[in-house]
Amino acid sequence: MPAPRIALVTYDSGPEPNHDRDLPVLVEALRAAGAEADAVAWDDPSADWAGFDLAVVRSTWDYSWRQAEFLAWLAKAGTVTRVANPVDIIRWNADKRYLGELAAAGVPVVPTRYVAPGDPAGLPDDHEYVVKPTSGAGARFAARYTPDDHDTAVRHLARMHDEGLTAMVQPYVAGIDVSGERALQFFGGRLLHASRKRAVLTPGTAYDADKVAHPGLEPWAATPAELAVAERALAAVPDGSGLLYARVDLVDGEDGRPRLMELELVEPNLFLFLHPGSVAGVVEAVLAAATR
Repeated sequence: MPAPRIALVTYDSGPEPNHDRDLPVLVEALRAAGAEADAVAWDDPSADWAGFDLAVVRSTWDYSWRQAEFLAWLAKAGTVTRVANPVDIIRWNADKRYLGELAAAGVPVVPTRYVAPGDPAGLPDDHEYVVKPTSGAGARFAARYTPDDHDTAVRHLARMHDEGLTAMVQPYVAGIDVSGERALQFFGGRLLHASRKRAVLTPGTAYDADKVAHPGLEPWAATPAELAVAERALAAVPDGSGLLYARVDLVDGEDGRPRLMELELVEPNLFLFLHPGSVAGVVEAVLAAATR
């Protein structure tokens, strides 16, 4: 049997080093396991996607502000090779309005209201809250506000609406300041590992300021309650049987129970540099998907 040909799909970092620290590790590990593996930028015009048995969307970390281009590439690539995660799942997950669907399915989700261009702001006047776009990554265009910051938050909404973005308004979940945000990483249908990070958004930080995406990152042992919420969220993904990978981000609600913050099915950071023992599990799952 010929060696499987696998593309680990990333972004074009130009002259700067690629920020995906796990990418060269996975390329090397897949090659050591007998695969023909390469890191390929999703927008590389010379890429022959039909030449791969599997294209694993790994770190396309510029897609959220080039979403139309990315989704067009995704649709095209999906006609000539197998893409993981599946094209329909990535398309669904690329817009965070999926949180509303998961909430309707009974998943405990951080309460979320959507403000599309033309909608009234309706910002909270009695508690802290977060404003961010439904298409975003790395806390881009996200900020934390108090009721006293109303005018600043309105300008934030206007800026996003000018770019055609729909905003999400969520209560600031104070539990993150105590127990952090936990990321449960699944690969090949199994829990791979878990990590915890501290709060990204601090009071007074402008929405367009650069932010540290994963402050205080550390290994974490997932609790039974966290696993239960994660499994419930994954079970609610439309046509989710084809999932190769998923990262379930959780915070504690006011009742102390875990709630879903985000379900990352497009290009989640795997944090393998923090969990080197997980590399073998990723390689096993990717090879199985490539030869299925």
